[in-house]
Amino acid sequence: MARKPKHVPETTKHLDRFKYTQDQAIEKPFNWAQMTRLLRYVKPYWKKLLPISIIAMLIATIVRLIVPILIGRVAIDVAIADGNTNLLIQLVVGIAIMYLLSYIANMLRIKYVNILGQNVIYDLREHLFSHVQKLSHKFFDNRSAGSILVRIMNDINSLQELFTNGIINLLMDIVMLTGIIVILFALSPKLALAILVIMPLMFYISTKLRRNIRRSWQDVRIQQSKLNSHLNESLQGVRITQSFSQERENSEYFDGVNSENFEAWNVATRKSAMFRPFVEMSNAVGTVILVAYGAFLILQGDITSGTFVTFAFFIGMFWEPISRLGQMYNQLLMAMAASERIFEFLDEKPNVKELENAKEIKDMKGNINFNNVQFAYDEKRIALHDINLEMKQGETVALVGHTGSGKSTIANLISRFYDPTKGSVKIDGVDLKEATLASVRQQISVVLQDTFIFSGTIMENIRFGRPDASDEEVIEAAKVVGADEFIQRLNSGYETEVEERGSILSAGERQLLSFARALLADPRILILDEATASIDTETEMKIQEALGLLLEGRTAIIIAHRLSTIREADTIYVLENGRILEYGSHSELMEKKGEYFELVKAQFQMLDAI
Repeated sequence: MARKPKHVPETTKHLDRFKYTQDQAIEKPFNWAQMTRLLRYVKPYWKKLLPISIIAMLIATIVRLIVPILIGRVAIDVAIADGNTNLLIQLVVGIAIMYLLSYIANMLRIKYVNILGQNVIYDLREHLFSHVQKLSHKFFDNRSAGSILVRIMNDINSLQELFTNGIINLLMDIVMLTGIIVILFALSPKLALAILVIMPLMFYISTKLRRNIRRSWQDVRIQQSKLNSHLNESLQGVRITQSFSQERENSEYFDGVNSENFEAWNVATRKSAMFRPFVEMSNAVGTVILVAYGAFLILQGDITSGTFVTFAFFIGMFWEPISRLGQMYNQLLMAMAASERIFEFLDEKPNVKELENAKEIKDMKGNINFNNVQFAYDEKRIALHDINLEMKQGETVALVGHTGSGKSTIANLISRFYDPTKGSVKIDGVDLKEATLASVRQQISVVLQDTFIFSGTIMENIRFGRPDASDEEVIEAAKVVGADEFIQRLNSGYETEVEERGSILSAGERQLLSFARALLADPRILILDEATASIDTETEMKIQEALGLLLEGRTAIIIAHRLSTIREADTIYVLENGRILEYGSHSELMEKKGEYFELVKAQFQMLDAI
């Protein structure tokens, strides 16, 4: 009994979080320029793999075209008609050898075409991933990780069938279909014309109906993605759901999404079920024409029985190339849509560009100057207004202010994740726009509030910023920042495997690892962006002890809401709405009784209230 689909209840519409980056356009018109660009990825393997595949394909196709002629015109019309047993035996042996040759040719074709296709897909995915990694932060600001993942995985996977089978199959089917038509007309033009009446029906089934079915399954995939996304989010947020007693509402929403998935499956399976009967019907029409008109031509003496049998063989073979050509047509339209999205990313240029004659900043000292810097993320969102500040080698500078005041933007400009809209940012007197990105970023370490821990061992995570560091250096860095103590308590110590984002570690432990990672990289400039915000008081005391060693001889920029962590900073800049309100040491600013004084007073009042 079919279920009646349920719709997402109005009371849970606010839970509709699924803003999909799925392919809105399943297919695009064929574009020769895009196809030519795609085929460039085949070029490195053209001479080595493609000729073998084409030769193997031609051998297998020729065998398939010759065998029906041998059976009909030679075996039936000559050997059997004349009672020539020797010829019949020779024919059977010859056909067996030809089928063996065809088997070997097909095996080679499949092997080399798959090698070709997999190499092309590997190169394309590698190229796209490498290119995306080089793009500026602005690119990632405007796109979710999921949308980028869809391009690198799903869109490139959409091209896999095209390169592994599509191109060779296209050639094979054209040769096969052309060969069949030529042979049929050579044997009997009258019967050939009569049978070819079914070709339009076959093409319709192969293209229109198949495309309609594919669109239905595309809808199934979208509904499944929605279902998976809701499941993933619900399981990860189950504590929040329970704390707000939203289990019933969440279940109702799930029931609606599940019902939509159920209905999409029903529609797709109903359409798919129609395909095979249509195929059989077209074959039945061709067979009826062959039997009726073929028998008439035999009685008239226009064709022989062997020719009739040969036609019967070719009618059975007729559907296969037409079906694959229709499938190939659909694949090409899908490939156009996928390649358009892939090339959109590949054509994206970094906003932060490196000059051809860019300088390397060697042995960075850490003197930083902002000269009349203005920066805007977009026209309506100006983050910094005419910022002038100086950070001298070895100084510790703190940036404080309310959320959105521009603190993190200053840190991003120092690392050259963005370029200023106006003015200049200089390190050691060199404008960062004139410096190589690698020489700047290799000598700067950033520790964020939400530190990222990669899947792998503790040892590998600390070593991330300096892959050539020895185990002893990794352990020493961990000891300096106070991370060694908790690492030694883990089952496998430094070889303990941590999952993505370090889920087995507490927030404080993850932060200690990020400090060890930063220290091991031995940067000349260290940026701590709310780096102690997620750490408990006891852990923070350990960090404060380690900071003396961590910051020694380095220019440090500390961004903090917890003002107790920046008392010892050489200079404190107070920002508001992208402007510097005041600056000085902690004691100087407290004496001024300005904005900084008010921030400190407010924070202490809050602590007293606690």
